[in-house]
Amino acid sequence: MARSTGPILAVGGITLANQSLLAKEQQPIDFRVVVGTAIAAGGLALLEKLSEGLAVGIAYVALIAVLFARLDPKAGAPAENLLRIMGDK
Repeated sequence: MARSTGPILAVGGITLANQSLLAKEQQPIDFRVVVGTAIAAGGLALLEKLSEGLAVGIAYVALIAVLFARLDPKAGAPAENLLRIMGDK
């Protein structure tokens, strides 16, 4: 398994969990996220054959971005939702 596969699969899992479990307005599982994650993992695995550092870097930047950025205005960012659930303001 490529070194970039783990972080990019975590990106997909966090996105699905945020939409389906953590958001105020929970949504059903969006299979576009599953397909997009699979395509991104495959693309990064191929890119890793050319430049391992670049592919791993992109995967970790995507992981950090998905934790703190609002990708869906309805769902909010995962970090925001976790703070809301834990009771912090």
